[in-house]
Amino acid sequence: MQLTTEEKIELGLKVEGSDNPAFVGKESDEQPQLTVDVEEPHTETPEENADKGVDLVYSLNDRPPWYLCILLGFQHYILAFGGIIAIPLILAEPLCIKDNNSAKSQLISTIFFVSGLCTLLQTTVGVRLPILQGGTFSFITPTLAILALPKWQCPDPKAPVMLSVHLQNATRSQLMENSDEVWMSRLREIQGAILMSSLIQLVLGFSGLVGLVLKYIGPLAIAPTINLIGLSLFIEAGKKSGGHWGIAALTVCLILLFSQYLSKVNVPMIAYKDKKWKVFQYPLFKLFSALFGMCGGWLVCFLLTVFDVLPSKPTEYGYSARTDISLDAVTNSPWINVPYPGQWGMPTLSVSSVLGMMAGVLASTMESIGDYYACARLSGAPPPPTHAINRGIAIEGIGCIIAALWGTGNGTTSYSQNIAALGITKVGSRLVLQTTGILMIFLGIFGKFGAVFITIPDPVIGGMFLVMFGMIAAVGISNLQYVDLNSSRNLLILGVSTFSGLVLPTWFHSNPGVIDTGIKELDQVIVVLFTTHMFIGGFLGFVLDNTIPGTDKERGINSWQEKVQDGGKMACDLSCYDIPFCNGIFKRFRCFQYLPFLPSYKTTQQSK
Repeated sequence: MQLTTEEKIELGLKVEGSDNPAFVGKESDEQPQLTVDVEEPHTETPEENADKGVDLVYSLNDRPPWYLCILLGFQHYILAFGGIIAIPLILAEPLCIKDNNSAKSQLISTIFFVSGLCTLLQTTVGVRLPILQGGTFSFITPTLAILALPKWQCPDPKAPVMLSVHLQNATRSQLMENSDEVWMSRLREIQGAILMSSLIQLVLGFSGLVGLVLKYIGPLAIAPTINLIGLSLFIEAGKKSGGHWGIAALTVCLILLFSQYLSKVNVPMIAYKDKKWKVFQYPLFKLFSALFGMCGGWLVCFLLTVFDVLPSKPTEYGYSARTDISLDAVTNSPWINVPYPGQWGMPTLSVSSVLGMMAGVLASTMESIGDYYACARLSGAPPPPTHAINRGIAIEGIGCIIAALWGTGNGTTSYSQNIAALGITKVGSRLVLQTTGILMIFLGIFGKFGAVFITIPDPVIGGMFLVMFGMIAAVGISNLQYVDLNSSRNLLILGVSTFSGLVLPTWFHSNPGVIDTGIKELDQVIVVLFTTHMFIGGFLGFVLDNTIPGTDKERGINSWQEKVQDGGKMACDLSCYDIPFCNGIFKRFRCFQYLPFLPSYKTTQQSK
């Protein structure tokens, strides 16, 4: 789930109390002490917290003990779990693998494996902040638009049989009979679209154009873009939840219970430290609300299945809530499954798919830049310099290319819920997130581990979707807090861009084949772009906001940028953004001073 710049920073500011109740001590060479928290936490206003900064147990460059790295790294893995697992489950039906549990298991293993690789890459040579990389919902909308084209419609299960009768010796018949080729061909199309469209991030990052582009992007362009990501996925949430609305509602209620009603309840926990047992308070519900809610719904479905309360016939309402439907995925999946590039075949390219996916790439780029500022604030680092942002976006582009080559069906981007967790745990160490990357790679190799998640009933997933997609839509709207909503100009831009982003895709879906320019490729480009909600809303918001006269204050540009670049207490200097083992080489040769993604670039700017 992606949050905007302002929301992430607000999350950091609104963390109550100045110390993590589980740890005491600030120096990197001190061992964290587990204590009993008996005092009532002091609630500070956002302004007080902004002045005071973030009081960290471990800051960006610190190296916690190995056992803490593993524990906190696994915590970050769990926090990102819900968002990562949702993506292959959403894509299962349009990829024609709704009932192919083996394929879904492979996709889940692949996306976790690639997320681990990209996290290591970003934290080591990218922006070098403790930031986790994973699948992004920004790519889901254009992916669904591409797979909705007539040539990618899932075939009728009876079609291969009929074709084989008439075309026994034809290659097409053999391909249609191969169920793997049906979904692999669709996945290769998505791979090619992501592979080519991600080159935009490479160009923006390595050329330094990111800063130039950001000057023209404000809240009125971002709000409809992110808002429509959530709103456009309501059909997917409805399909999953409709299997059993009672179970879906239970899952939603459990997530709300843990994330809101019990968010300030710290759970007493026991740990063995210094040859004695100690009790400490830990915000367990706040950190793992989505996981607890999903597991709670999963457990109820399991009990209802065991006691045979749920229907046993596939045609009856509520059957999809059973937990024994997909058990064959666990038994048939291999113990070890190492994903590799090109495992689904060579990616295919088409102009319409590439152009449609570009909207997702640009939206993901905007969100990631906001993540960098929020992550820097919560990890005790100064606001990221231009070279770090440029390099971070470029490395994110490389991460998307890796995801395309491995075939996750998605790209990668920064995860906001993990950034918010930095303000709660008070551990902003880069090493912890690198440990998370290693864990994701390790667990992604175990095929049965990914197959276990296939047994999660659809209504439970639907309940999780209701919360996640609703939150994405709300976060998009939250960008408007910096805009003058009393201005008729702003209301017009917001209304036209958002409403058009809902109307046009719906009309195109209801009137297939209406576009006929005589050029098949051009028809596909138009259909993909105009059925991608976020592209229409973001494009109209961007154009109208930059062409209709209005002051920067009215547009919210000034307050938005001030909030983004507001720095808190710094636990390290700008050297924390330097690429390891290469700084001396970059300073030695003059040519490196002109590359906007290297640390030596700032020296040139300062000398001027």
